[in-house]
Amino acid sequence: MSGFKDVVGHRDIIQYIQDAVQQNKVSHAYILNGQRGSGKKMLAKLFATTLQCETEESEPCNECRSCIQANSGNHPDIITVKHEKPGSISVDDIRTQVNGDIMIKPYSSPYKIYIVPEADLLTVQAQNALLKTIEEPPEYAIIFLLTENADSLLPTIRSRCVMLKLRNIKDKLVKKYLMEQLQIPDYQADLCAAFAQGNIGRAVMLAKSEHFNEIKEEAIQLLKYINEMELSEIVSAIKEINKYKLEVTDYLDIITIWYRDVLLYKATKDVGSLVFGDQLKYIKERASKSSYEGIETILESIEKAKVRLKANVNFDLVMELLLLTIKEN
Repeated sequence: MSGFKDVVGHRDIIQYIQDAVQQNKVSHAYILNGQRGSGKKMLAKLFATTLQCETEESEPCNECRSCIQANSGNHPDIITVKHEKPGSISVDDIRTQVNGDIMIKPYSSPYKIYIVPEADLLTVQAQNALLKTIEEPPEYAIIFLLTENADSLLPTIRSRCVMLKLRNIKDKLVKKYLMEQLQIPDYQADLCAAFAQGNIGRAVMLAKSEHFNEIKEEAIQLLKYINEMELSEIVSAIKEINKYKLEVTDYLDIITIWYRDVLLYKATKDVGSLVFGDQLKYIKERASKSSYEGIETILESIEKAKVRLKANVNFDLVMELLLLTIKEN
């Protein structure tokens, strides 16, 4: 791991962390709240590494024994809480890995730090067990709760933690990172940044995905010709989409961005801001045929489809309803 200077975005959170370290005003408990891939784990690890660094500066030196241990994942006083059950963090996990360990003083560092990834998965019993520790922690203890949805935590936990909210990063910063660090071509970086919607982790994942371009081309072919398709052809198309069940969110996001392009062109005629500028002919056609209300209906239907798929509603039925809504509008 390098340092805070290598983090894309989140300047306000980094400034807060560095000020807290410099002024020795570090809290006993933090919630890092943000989407998957937003950088919660990286910031928590950098914060922890900085606190344990032997130079006592506001940036890890990456050279001292403590930094080397932290960067290798073997620091005895930086503990990442694990859980056996994939869907929950149990009270036993917290009792064993946090409550039963926290009274043992740090081995070699000023702090003993516990990082809890996926804190959304803490059961109510586990949260109540953790609450007692957060209320009366040893002086050297710090707990980081990493969550995608802080509202899933008890109000009593939230009120006793410092909340650090990771916000979306500007597309131009995401694009710059992809081009400079991953050597992604300009046009592909544009596309990945647009789809990632400010989430650097997702942008990197899309840039490296072998299937993303394939999914994009399939979706574009469907959107170009859906108005001429018969019901039987739509059913066949759904069978093709079925191949991408695991990446269906990406598929639906492609449709969303296509119709945002349609809406943008219809409203402004601004070609330069289109993500799918290479499909201008078809964007123009769709903009001339669809009303503003029709495009809004399609965009709302895509969001409804995502919710239904998350709730395990039948895949084929959800997609058929969505594609028919697109065809009708």
